[in-house]
Amino acid sequence: MLLMDKKSLHYSYSHYTKHIKVRYFFAIGLIFFIVAVVSLRNNNLTMIKLRNQVAVADKKGVNVQQALDKLQAYVISNMNTNLNSGNDSVYPPIQLKYSYERAVKAQSQQLAQANLGLYTQAEDYCQKVIPIGTVDFLGGPRVPCIEKYVTQHGVKINPISPSLFEFDFITPTWSPDLAGITLVVSILLFLIGLVVYIINLWLRLVTK
Repeated sequence: MLLMDKKSLHYSYSHYTKHIKVRYFFAIGLIFFIVAVVSLRNNNLTMIKLRNQVAVADKKGVNVQQALDKLQAYVISNMNTNLNSGNDSVYPPIQLKYSYERAVKAQSQQLAQANLGLYTQAEDYCQKVIPIGTVDFLGGPRVPCIEKYVTQHGVKINPISPSLFEFDFITPTWSPDLAGITLVVSILLFLIGLVVYIINLWLRLVTK
């Protein structure tokens, strides 16, 4: 029985596995791996290009949301597109500084416009509630009256949070793009080559 098994293994080794060239698997796997590395680098370079486009759009104030959406769509669907440039980089990595400054300026203008003429209204009101004879040349009790009126009737707007202009997008560990597919194929070819090599080595040893 053992002899038959040995003959069967020898036949399998001589007619099948012996003729499988392991080096082909490793050679083709290496080619796919090189393509994967190049594709991964291209993914990162494309991300940097899109990130720079966001920075330019933010500074110019033109198509900011469109550039941001394009960057987000690319980062979340392609591997090796981490937005952080290193351990010392700022976080969150996307900060729309100029958009934030424009929003704060617009809010200040809105507040100034809303409060336009408020002090005149306050003076008119305080003149009515406080008799003229009770007011000295420094304004007397009318000054706190005006301050109170402005405080009570002035338009108040909540400050804009900088976090509304800060973004970070999660990069997938693996993505079904050229980089991801060629990387998987290369790993599979290396594994198949390794398995075939081990099987050939084992059959060679047991059939001696």
